[in-house]
Amino acid sequence: MIRPGRIVLATRNPGKLREFGRLVEVQGCECIGLQEARIDGEPDETGGTFAENARLKAYAYSRLTDIPVLADDSGLEVFALDGRPGIHSARYAGTGASDGDRIEKLMRELDMAGGSREARFVCALALAREGTLLLEAEGECRGVIAGEPRGNNGFGYDPVFLVPELGRTFAELSQEKKNRISHRARAVEALFRLMEFRGQAP
Repeated sequence: MIRPGRIVLATRNPGKLREFGRLVEVQGCECIGLQEARIDGEPDETGGTFAENARLKAYAYSRLTDIPVLADDSGLEVFALDGRPGIHSARYAGTGASDGDRIEKLMRELDMAGGSREARFVCALALAREGTLLLEAEGECRGVIAGEPRGNNGFGYDPVFLVPELGRTFAELSQEKKNRISHRARAVEALFRLMEFRGQAP
Protein backbone atom coordinates (compact mmCIF):
# COMPACT_ATOMS: atom_id res chain seq x y z
CA MET A 1 0.00 0.00 0.00
CA ILE A 2 1.22 3.46 -0.87
CA ARG A 3 0.93 6.13 1.80
CA PRO A 4 -1.36 8.81 0.29
CA GLY A 5 0.03 12.33 0.02
CA ARG A 6 -3.48 13.75 -0.01
CA ILE A 7 -6.71 12.37 1.34
CA VAL A 8 -10.32 13.52 1.32
CA LEU A 9 -11.92 13.61 4.74
CA ALA A 10 -15.58 12.66 4.40
CA THR A 11 -17.02 15.63 6.30
CA ARG A 12 -18.35 19.14 5.88
CA ASN A 13 -17.92 19.91 9.59
CA PRO A 14 -15.23 22.64 9.83
CA GLY A 15 -14.28 21.71 13.40
CA LYS A 16 -13.75 18.08 12.51
CA LEU A 17 -11.84 19.02 9.35
CA ARG A 18 -9.46 21.26 11.32
CA GLU A 19 -8.86 18.58 13.93
CA PHE A 20 -8.25 15.77 11.46
CA GLY A 21 -6.19 18.09 9.28
CA ARG A 22 -3.68 18.58 12.08
CA LEU A 23 -3.63 14.89 12.92
CA VAL A 24 -2.89 13.65 9.40
CA GLU A 25 -0.46 16.50 8.76
CA VAL A 26 1.78 15.00 11.45
CA GLN A 27 1.73 11.80 9.39
CA GLY A 28 2.85 13.65 6.25
CA CYS A 29 -0.55 13.91 4.57
CA GLU A 30 -2.69 16.78 3.38
CA CYS A 31 -6.38 16.60 4.26
CA ILE A 32 -9.16 18.27 2.27
CA GLY A 33 -12.89 18.23 2.90
CA LEU A 34 -15.79 17.19 0.71
CA GLN A 35 -16.47 20.75 -0.38
CA GLU A 36 -12.90 21.35 -1.57
CA ALA A 37 -12.98 17.99 -3.33
CA ARG A 38 -16.28 19.05 -4.97
CA ILE A 39 -18.07 15.94 -3.79
CA ASP A 40 -21.83 16.30 -3.32
CA GLY A 41 -24.44 14.12 -1.70
CA GLU A 42 -24.62 12.37 1.64
CA PRO A 43 -25.01 8.62 2.05
CA ASP A 44 -27.54 7.29 4.55
CA GLU A 45 -25.83 6.23 7.77
CA THR A 46 -27.80 3.03 8.26
CA GLY A 47 -25.12 1.09 10.13
CA GLY A 48 -25.64 -0.13 13.66
CA THR A 49 -22.10 0.69 14.80
CA PHE A 50 -19.56 3.46 14.36
CA ALA A 51 -17.43 1.14 12.20
CA GLU A 52 -20.33 0.26 9.90
CA ASN A 53 -21.21 3.91 9.33
CA ALA A 54 -17.59 4.88 8.65
CA ARG A 55 -17.38 2.05 6.12
CA LEU A 56 -20.60 3.13 4.38
CA LYS A 57 -19.33 6.69 3.97
CA ALA A 58 -15.88 5.60 2.79
CA TYR A 59 -17.37 3.31 0.14
CA ALA A 60 -19.84 5.89 -1.13
CA TYR A 61 -17.56 8.92 -1.33
CA SER A 62 -14.53 7.05 -2.67
CA ARG A 63 -16.52 6.14 -5.77
CA LEU A 64 -16.77 9.85 -6.59
CA THR A 65 -13.05 10.71 -6.61
CA ASP A 66 -9.70 9.13 -7.42
CA ILE A 67 -8.22 10.53 -4.17
CA PRO A 68 -8.26 8.16 -1.16
CA VAL A 69 -11.17 8.94 1.18
CA LEU A 70 -10.96 8.78 4.96
CA ALA A 71 -14.37 8.50 6.61
CA ASP A 72 -15.02 8.58 10.31
CA ASP A 73 -17.96 7.97 12.53
CA SER A 74 -17.50 9.12 16.07
CA GLY A 75 -19.54 9.95 19.09
CA LEU A 76 -20.07 9.89 22.80
CA GLU A 77 -21.20 6.85 24.78
CA VAL A 78 -22.46 7.41 28.34
CA PHE A 79 -22.61 4.22 30.38
CA ALA A 80 -25.55 5.28 32.59
CA LEU A 81 -27.57 5.96 29.42
CA ASP A 82 -26.92 2.49 27.99
CA GLY A 83 -24.40 3.92 25.53
CA ARG A 84 -26.49 6.85 24.31
CA PRO A 85 -26.14 9.06 22.39
CA GLY A 86 -23.73 6.69 20.60
CA ILE A 87 -24.06 6.57 16.82
CA HIS A 88 -26.82 9.17 17.10
CA SER A 89 -24.52 11.74 18.78
CA ALA A 90 -24.80 14.30 15.97
CA ARG A 91 -28.59 13.96 15.74
CA TYR A 92 -29.30 13.42 19.43
CA ALA A 93 -31.53 16.48 19.86
CA GLY A 94 -33.07 16.33 16.39
CA THR A 95 -32.32 17.78 12.98
CA GLY A 96 -30.98 21.32 13.08
CA ALA A 97 -30.16 21.21 16.79
CA SER A 98 -27.07 23.04 18.02
CA ASP A 99 -24.21 21.66 20.09
CA GLY A 100 -25.78 23.43 23.06
CA ASP A 101 -29.13 21.71 22.43
CA ARG A 102 -27.47 18.29 22.35
CA ILE A 103 -25.52 18.95 25.53
CA GLU A 104 -28.65 20.20 27.29
CA LYS A 105 -30.56 17.03 26.38
CA LEU A 106 -27.64 14.85 27.48
CA MET A 107 -27.35 16.56 30.86
CA ARG A 108 -31.10 16.38 31.44
CA GLU A 109 -31.24 12.65 30.69
CA LEU A 110 -28.16 11.94 32.77
CA ASP A 111 -29.63 13.81 35.76
CA MET A 112 -32.79 11.70 35.44
CA ALA A 113 -30.85 8.45 35.14
CA GLY A 114 -28.51 9.10 38.05
CA GLY A 115 -25.64 6.75 38.75
CA SER A 116 -22.26 6.74 37.06
CA ARG A 117 -21.18 9.64 34.87
CA GLU A 118 -18.51 7.56 33.16
CA ALA A 119 -18.35 7.95 29.39
CA ARG A 120 -16.12 7.46 26.42
CA PHE A 121 -15.56 9.09 23.07
CA VAL A 122 -15.23 6.58 20.21
CA CYS A 123 -13.87 7.13 16.70
CA ALA A 124 -14.02 4.57 13.89
CA LEU A 125 -12.09 5.23 10.68
CA ALA A 126 -12.34 3.65 7.23
CA LEU A 127 -9.96 4.42 4.38
CA ALA A 128 -11.13 3.59 0.85
CA ARG A 129 -10.06 4.27 -2.70
CA GLU A 130 -12.34 4.07 -5.73
CA GLY A 131 -14.89 1.90 -3.96
CA THR A 132 -12.37 -0.47 -2.35
CA LEU A 133 -11.92 -0.56 1.41
CA LEU A 134 -8.22 -0.35 2.30
CA LEU A 135 -7.97 -0.06 6.08
CA GLU A 136 -10.05 0.35 9.24
CA ALA A 137 -9.07 1.46 12.73
CA GLU A 138 -10.68 2.60 15.97
CA GLY A 139 -9.70 4.74 18.93
CA GLU A 140 -11.32 5.73 22.21
CA CYS A 141 -10.80 8.13 25.11
CA ARG A 142 -12.42 7.50 28.48
CA GLY A 143 -13.64 10.18 30.86
CA VAL A 144 -16.66 11.40 32.81
CA ILE A 145 -19.44 13.85 32.12
CA ALA A 146 -18.81 17.11 33.98
CA GLY A 147 -21.50 18.72 36.13
CA GLU A 148 -21.74 21.66 33.74
CA PRO A 149 -20.16 22.75 30.43
CA ARG A 150 -16.63 24.14 30.77
CA GLY A 151 -14.28 25.70 28.23
CA ASN A 152 -14.57 27.38 24.86
CA ASN A 153 -12.38 25.20 22.65
CA GLY A 154 -13.44 22.22 20.58
CA PHE A 155 -16.94 21.40 19.40
CA GLY A 156 -19.77 18.94 19.97
CA TYR A 157 -19.76 17.43 23.47
CA ASP A 158 -16.24 18.65 24.28
CA PRO A 159 -17.38 21.13 26.99
CA VAL A 160 -18.84 18.34 29.16
CA PHE A 161 -16.32 15.56 28.53
CA LEU A 162 -13.94 15.66 31.48
CA VAL A 163 -10.59 13.85 31.45
CA PRO A 164 -10.11 12.94 35.16
CA GLU A 165 -6.31 12.72 35.15
CA LEU A 166 -6.11 16.23 33.71
CA GLY A 167 -9.03 17.72 35.61
CA ARG A 168 -10.17 19.47 32.44
CA THR A 169 -12.78 19.02 29.76
CA PHE A 170 -11.82 18.61 26.12
CA ALA A 171 -13.02 22.19 25.60
CA GLU A 172 -10.51 23.44 28.17
CA LEU A 173 -7.55 21.82 26.42
CA SER A 174 -5.37 23.34 23.74
CA GLN A 175 -5.71 21.73 20.33
CA GLU A 176 -2.19 20.36 20.67
CA LYS A 177 -2.97 18.69 24.01
CA LYS A 178 -6.26 17.29 22.79
CA ASN A 179 -4.54 15.88 19.71
CA ARG A 180 -2.30 13.79 21.94
CA ILE A 181 -5.08 12.02 23.85
CA SER A 182 -8.34 12.20 21.89
CA HIS A 183 -10.25 9.29 20.38
CA ARG A 184 -9.57 10.72 16.92
CA ALA A 185 -5.85 11.02 17.58
CA ARG A 186 -5.69 7.40 18.73
CA ALA A 187 -7.70 6.19 15.73
CA VAL A 188 -5.49 8.09 13.26
CA GLU A 189 -2.35 6.78 14.94
CA ALA A 190 -3.68 3.21 14.72
CA LEU A 191 -4.63 3.68 11.06
CA PHE A 192 -1.19 4.94 10.05
CA ARG A 193 0.53 2.17 12.00
CA LEU A 194 -1.49 -0.32 9.94
CA MET A 195 -0.66 1.59 6.78
CA GLU A 196 3.06 1.38 7.50
CA PHE A 197 2.80 -2.32 8.35
CA ARG A 198 0.93 -3.12 5.15
CA GLY A 199 3.39 -1.05 3.14
CA GLN A 200 6.21 -3.27 4.39
CA ALA A 201 4.37 -6.47 3.62
CA PRO A 202 5.51 -8.44 0.53
